[in-house]
Amino acid sequence: MVARAGRILGWILLAPLLAIGILWSAAALWIDGPAVRALAGVLAAGFVVGSLGVLWWVRPLRRAVLVVLVLCVAVRAWWFVIPPRNDRDWYPDVAQLATAAVEGNHLTVRNVRNFDYRSETDFTERWETRTYDLDQLRGVDLLLSHWGPTEIAHTITSWEFADGPPLAISIETRKERGEEYSALRGFFRQYELYYVVADERDVVRLRTNYRSEKVFLYRIRMSPDRSRALLLNYLGEVNRLAEHPRWYHALTHNCTTTIRGHAQQVSAARPWDWRILANGHLAELGYERGTIDTSLPFAELQRRSDITARARAGDQDPAFSARIREGLPGAAP
Repeated sequence: MVARAGRILGWILLAPLLAIGILWSAAALWIDGPAVRALAGVLAAGFVVGSLGVLWWVRPLRRAVLVVLVLCVAVRAWWFVIPPRNDRDWYPDVAQLATAAVEGNHLTVRNVRNFDYRSETDFTERWETRTYDLDQLRGVDLLLSHWGPTEIAHTITSWEFADGPPLAISIETRKERGEEYSALRGFFRQYELYYVVADERDVVRLRTNYRSEKVFLYRIRMSPDRSRALLLNYLGEVNRLAEHPRWYHALTHNCTTTIRGHAQQVSAARPWDWRILANGHLAELGYERGTIDTSLPFAELQRRSDITARARAGDQDPAFSARIREGLPGAAP
């Protein structure tokens, strides 16, 4: 009796895992399968029908389950070897890959994006080579951009220099012409990972002035040495992506989990927290941990860190980065 109850419990636990495996495999075949959508649809539907047929007809049931698991593993193995590429027909705003070189304290970054926007899709392209003195690095800021639901935000990291404009890096998807972002497709192998290395007047103004997003800027409490290590860690990945592309993943390699990976590599990461995924709450998490300014109540800090109006007002101002930091709590002097 006990053994029978154990088997029943085992099947109850196994059934949802098996269903997830079948559905994920079918979705992978449909989304990442043949470019001919009809064929991809046939493969996906065939996988579901075939798996259910095996579970219905093959006996004993454990043999049927084993066959379906082998099929799911085979799809997963195929999925893992789909190669990312750097040679697609990209949208202009992600067409160039940044690279960086360091000689002593002298940093040179190529293909810094500094577009002049007239609308989100109408712009003058400018890809620049910029130099920075790492001894002039003052610190690092975190920007949170909300486009809709406040639970989720896009994160941008930006490094301030005493003798020049900040250098911002936004971790995004690299989209081909005619391709749009889909939250579902972001969980599959549809978009290469892309680091937008940019002037703040490009990557921030694009969001506040032309996408009507709400952007907050928070000063991170981090020493110049650790800020430098974090920047160089980012740029190391920028150089690797220029040679060896990687896939974006909406859960494991997105704009926030990738930042945490960089922080871990320079011993600056804190313990995992659910707000790393619900990243619209990152400022709240940083306030609790003291990694952003805590001299004000959080509600007041959040209000004063909203740079949206200042960014819109500073649209054409060459001192855009200075203007968005006016009155910002914890800003570098």
